[in-house]
Amino acid sequence: MKVNINDFFTAEEWNRILAFSESKETPFQMVLADTVRHKFQELKANLPYAKIYYAVKANPAAEIITLLNELGSNFDVASVYELRKLLSLGVNPERMSCGNTIKKTDHIREFYKAGIRMFVTDSESDLRNVAQAAPGSRVLVRIQTEGVLTADWPLSRKFGCQPDMAYDLLVLAKKLELEPYGISFHVGSQQRDISAWDAAIAKVKYIFDWVTEDGIKLKCINMGGGFPAHYLEKTHDIETYCGEITRYLREDFADDMPEIIVEPGRSMVADAGVLVSEIVLIARKSRTALERWIYTDVGKFNGLMETLNEAIKYPIYCPRNGLTEKTILAGPTCDSVDTLYEIFQYEMPLNLAAGDRLYWLTTGAYTSSYSAVEFNGFPPLKTYVI
Repeated sequence: MKVNINDFFTAEEWNRILAFSESKETPFQMVLADTVRHKFQELKANLPYAKIYYAVKANPAAEIITLLNELGSNFDVASVYELRKLLSLGVNPERMSCGNTIKKTDHIREFYKAGIRMFVTDSESDLRNVAQAAPGSRVLVRIQTEGVLTADWPLSRKFGCQPDMAYDLLVLAKKLELEPYGISFHVGSQQRDISAWDAAIAKVKYIFDWVTEDGIKLKCINMGGGFPAHYLEKTHDIETYCGEITRYLREDFADDMPEIIVEPGRSMVADAGVLVSEIVLIARKSRTALERWIYTDVGKFNGLMETLNEAIKYPIYCPRNGLTEKTILAGPTCDSVDTLYEIFQYEMPLNLAAGDRLYWLTTGAYTSSYSAVEFNGFPPLKTYVI
């Protein structure tokens, strides 16, 4: 499985990456600012009617937030810690929303005091907390979707509620003198099946119509994230996703199109990232073992959490050539969970040696932001935006 670097970067970009990384101690992450800029402009061009709220959790690097702020992006903020960071970088709170359905009352109060007036909820207790700490705010109720089986990183069991509960919450929001503003959903991160949006939008339309019986006119659909990045498994391009989603919306809402919000995270920054690691050790477990174990200085706890259950399969570029052999890849820590790929075995050159570098592509999202603080003493993954 030889990765063709030309499928991911131009020659000029790759030479810049290599030149920048040459003197840096591994492991570390590089993010190309120009690629992030292109991804934002590409999405804006293909969904011109939608408001883009960048999901800060994907990669909270100050340089990325500053760049997107300058480009006119809004921001999906999941915690008061993200809120404080954005405020320190000069982001206007009017361009933020709180998309996390699990939040402390004191934190809701801090969001409200900062100027945020849009919250996502999926339970009565959270809704009542919003009414208490952020009176008069707009609320969107998050519903569960059926995209679990086709998303590489599904999200819908922990978050969201069924339509009957969504109806109850919207009616209650009105009684609590909040503004029942719309419906939120997420079809799952790295969603490759475009029809998942079709089913979700149809469910949203049903709820929009249902609550009109109680005099509630919903005005917004928050479609969350889900647009895929360029990993090993094939996906459509962003134009195809946006074109089909636009068709679904027009089929269900015709001329009565509500405000549309999207919250890209992975698709905005993943393709811009390269994680550089070094091989620490190569070993076999028996005299007749058909595969080697390759241990690298990066693992689940310092950047590669999304290899959990081998969900996300990163393209790995190795500069060496020659005969290959199946390999089990593992991280450096004293935890057997820190085995990255064992069932899905990468073919790696037989002439690899300790000290060689591996380049993990499409790693701009959910890598540095997932790093542990100091498991086994390893520091969080360094990020350089170039």
